[in-house]
Amino acid sequence: MPKMEKTVLQNDSNEAENGTHKPETPEQTQENQSCLDDHSAASRPEVLSVTDLIETVNEISKLSIAHEIVVNQDFHMEDSVLPPNSLEGRIMETMYKAFWDHLKVQLSSTPADFTSALKLLKEVKEILLSLLLPRQNSLRDEIEEALDIDLLKQEAEHGALDVPHLSNYILKLMTLLCAPVRNEAVRKLKSITDPVQLLRGIFHVLGLMKMDMVNYSIQSLRPYLKEHSILYERAKFQELLNKQPNLLDCTIKWLTKTALDLTTPPSSSPDSPSSSSMARSSPNWAVDNPQLPSSTMVLYQGYLNLLLWDLDNKEFPETLLMDRIRLRDMESQLKQLAILTSVLLVARSFSGSALFSSTEFVNKLKHITKALMEGFNSRPEEAMVSVSEQVSQKIHERLKDMGLTALSSEKKASLKGQLQNIAKKENCVRRIIDQRIHLFLKGCLVRGMQESLLDFPVGLILIKGELTKLGWKFFNLMRHNQQVFSPYYDEILKDIIPSAQAQETEVKSI
Repeated sequence: MPKMEKTVLQNDSNEAENGTHKPETPEQTQENQSCLDDHSAASRPEVLSVTDLIETVNEISKLSIAHEIVVNQDFHMEDSVLPPNSLEGRIMETMYKAFWDHLKVQLSSTPADFTSALKLLKEVKEILLSLLLPRQNSLRDEIEEALDIDLLKQEAEHGALDVPHLSNYILKLMTLLCAPVRNEAVRKLKSITDPVQLLRGIFHVLGLMKMDMVNYSIQSLRPYLKEHSILYERAKFQELLNKQPNLLDCTIKWLTKTALDLTTPPSSSPDSPSSSSMARSSPNWAVDNPQLPSSTMVLYQGYLNLLLWDLDNKEFPETLLMDRIRLRDMESQLKQLAILTSVLLVARSFSGSALFSSTEFVNKLKHITKALMEGFNSRPEEAMVSVSEQVSQKIHERLKDMGLTALSSEKKASLKGQLQNIAKKENCVRRIIDQRIHLFLKGCLVRGMQESLLDFPVGLILIKGELTKLGWKFFNLMRHNQQVFSPYYDEILKDIIPSAQAQETEVKSI
């Protein structure tokens, strides 16, 4: 019996602002779960039985899917296309071909053997029934009668099973039940005369229709899931914590290190305590320091620090493991926004406000810069040379078209040089923009998105649309995380920052 087409979870399909970031692939989605699995194995105090391990993986899977549906508006199910030359792809293709070849031999024999056809029809019936809405009772009864497997088996035993008639009936049902996007696929099936090829096509399109129903259900259930997801995720995490008491070790280290950095000036910062000592007790400075940060500010700063996380650091906070890839993508987008803003500000300083008052011209420069930055991570200097050439040329041409003084050779060379210098991490313009972006995001957490947008930083106005979109994603993700894990954070921060000494500041809650 052939299996339904394998499906995968698709995530954040629109996160890439400039086209250089793709949606999460199946491998990336699996990495989200493997992060939890790997961490669980590392922090497990004793070896779990196979049954416990399977149960834990299942709980993690449920938690991951529920979390993904709530935080990712673009979450949906989709066909997984295996690479044709991969071992798994070759095995699946061989298995499918063997089944359909076997079915053809059975139907072509004399008398015809309907064993495999009946198994296929039984699965087709189950899929059709799964596509019905609760109120479609009469249609459900009709399908149960028309595709009565026991009756069809008796007809097959007497050589009276009419496969073409059954196929046509199934096609009529598919036409009735399919989403508009599948109309063309169903229509093409009606022109297939070979019964085996027709059944194969029916089975494939039904698989797509089943995914359409799943995605419809996800969209319908999202408001309900949002309402209950906080308690659900917290309960599932607590179940994992009960089985693995060390599951919060990295979260404790993360918050302790954040509090330490906030309290100790960088110039006189003592050596950071070891991970093990931070996990065991409060840092020494917590005893005497009269200027302790509030627990809320420690948490917000900790969230921001995740956007600068060292990819080689394995000790990612457990409470945010499911969002590690999402945060990594946000960090990459923020980096590109800082470079894009730097390019635009340097370009504006050479061309004046006349050119940059045109939204069309600014968008054209953005498009050029984003496209040429695709190879920035691997070849930053080379990418910025291309950017400098194109941007300076567009500015020169636009000034001429507007009847304004075009760039002199000296100014053009200076503009190119300053644009190319943005490739360096220590570039002053880039560093200032980067700091302002992170300050804006921190303000979003502290004051809320609406108030932050009303007081949008003037220096970032050229990327207001892009930064606002990314800011909302970051804000909503961190708000959800805080709501789910606040009891754990409160308990941890209570030990890190003694309430009797902490100078709590009234901060507007996310």
